[in-house]
Amino acid sequence: MRVIVIGGGISGLAAAHRLLAGGATVTVLEATGRLGGKLLVGDVAGSAVVDLGAESMLARRPEAVDLARAVGLGEALGPPTTASAAIWSRGELCAMPKGHVMGVPGDPGALRGLLSAAGLARVAEDARLPRTEVGEDVAVGEYVAARLGREVVDRLVEPLLGGVYAGDAYRISMRAAVPQLYEAARAERSLLSGVRELQARAPARAAEAPVFMGIEGGVGRLPDAVADVCRAAGAEIRTGAPVRTLRRLASGPGAPAGGSRWQVDTGNGAALEADALVLAVPAPQAARLLADAAPPAAAELTAVEYASMALITMAFRRADLERAPEGSGFLVPPVDGRTIKAATFSSNKWGWVAAQDPDLFVLRTSVGRYAEEAVLEHEDAGLVELSLRDLAAATGLSARPVDSLVTRWSGGLPQYPVGHPDRVERIRAGVARVPGLALCGAAYEGVGIPACIASGQRAATETLARADPERARE
Repeated sequence: MRVIVIGGGISGLAAAHRLLAGGATVTVLEATGRLGGKLLVGDVAGSAVVDLGAESMLARRPEAVDLARAVGLGEALGPPTTASAAIWSRGELCAMPKGHVMGVPGDPGALRGLLSAAGLARVAEDARLPRTEVGEDVAVGEYVAARLGREVVDRLVEPLLGGVYAGDAYRISMRAAVPQLYEAARAERSLLSGVRELQARAPARAAEAPVFMGIEGGVGRLPDAVADVCRAAGAEIRTGAPVRTLRRLASGPGAPAGGSRWQVDTGNGAALEADALVLAVPAPQAARLLADAAPPAAAELTAVEYASMALITMAFRRADLERAPEGSGFLVPPVDGRTIKAATFSSNKWGWVAAQDPDLFVLRTSVGRYAEEAVLEHEDAGLVELSLRDLAAATGLSARPVDSLVTRWSGGLPQYPVGHPDRVERIRAGVARVPGLALCGAAYEGVGIPACIASGQRAATETLARADPERARE
């Protein structure tokens, strides 16, 4: 069975890896000149290699850690050196409350110091309020505000969700983004009781296990490591190979039962044929490619919205710092009107970053969120200055960086508004009616690295099963 994977991000590479293990012949086509999508490493100040995209992987989901080990990066895996994050709220750095589910605590006492007295009093009302119905879906911010008050949303839930989706908590689907909270809301009248029940059911070992893992040298190493293993297994991987059109052909020898073959036309004029396709590209590109082959799915894909953002990485000479910032970084509530939405003190958070050049202190900030992207119109130098202004106000940092690098992710993060799970079901139903076609990526069931890898592996498993009905019945 010959399969073409369109898209060389981590979802597409994970799909290729699983397809090869299942005996398929695989070609990966990536439009840009590199693999990895939103996973990317680069260097600042000539001596510090850092992640310029995602920097950590959720360790309590197994897919990313397992894949890293499978491609030879097991020895490079490790938790953050420090994970003491803060919230920069009302001009003060407040310790991140412990024991919460995406900002919702089991113990309201954990919010002291972050919320006002009125805000804490409003949280206490959760125990007395009648049930708040969630229906088929509800916005995270809407539901949490109804139970605990807007202050919890604005000061904690919003910055945490913003760090993942660059989105708006009052639009983001609870069923899609925080499914465990959605189930707790359906099961319990009190939200706080529901969170405590979730925490009580968590395995005891989970409290001791690291929440996140990184890779020495950068999470951005993972795509190339997967690609190397795929090439060794016989895959052909092409970069600079944009796909222009897809066309279904009549079934040929070796094609899946009841299926059809595909012709893929690339930007360099090449026409490739395959028994099946896996589309691992953002929703707008998938919509364009499927306009003729799967019109209902394409229409739904067109409706998926994206947010743009930028990461500003800076390196400082430690000798220029009156004192280095402490902790792993901080999140910023949008309600305070600051420019940056987060800061990560990379030299504190990751020991391997600090070890590269002990004389440097490396940090990064992020800017831009859904529907509030005007800040991205600034040139790179302007984003550096805006970041320095906020860093000075938050931490007292007054030094100038010896180097900086701005990485822009235009349309980088798909949005999961209320109703997103139903839209994904409609997309998948439309695709399932087309023989030899599967989708994967961040636009569907999760934007984190483990979710993207799981999406690619699911697409590969479905493709192999559709080619071999006996496999599907096992």
